[in-house]
Amino acid sequence: MSDFRTPIKNARGLGSAKTGTEHFVHQRLTATALVALTIWFLVFVLSLSGADYVTATAAIAKPWNAMLLVGFLVAMFWHAQLGLQVVLEDYVHNSLLALAVQTTVKFIAVLGAIVSVFAVARIALGN
Repeated sequence: MSDFRTPIKNARGLGSAKTGTEHFVHQRLTATALVALTIWFLVFVLSLSGADYVTATAAIAKPWNAMLLVGFLVAMFWHAQLGLQVVLEDYVHNSLLALAVQTTVKFIAVLGAIVSVFAVARIALGN
């Protein structure tokens, strides 16, 4: 009986993780979204330079601006979490420490996204 697996593969018993492509695609999609959204965000912020608080909140409260700002914030936190995950997987070799740091990064990213979206929603909805 022939087995096409290499001896090291048999020794480790490892197979495909089946999530590498999904992670790669999500990272590229968020990066692509961030290119367009960052250009919009920079134009938006520069258009508000010198504006007072009332003008800035009125600009954020416009539906299109609020939706684009929420999209920017969600894509930014998601992309940052994905990028940090790759760096941590490559450089943190202690499995318990890696788990703790990965969990902390995900928690901070989700918390940051929730707080940011909540802040935009409060401005957009008038308090």
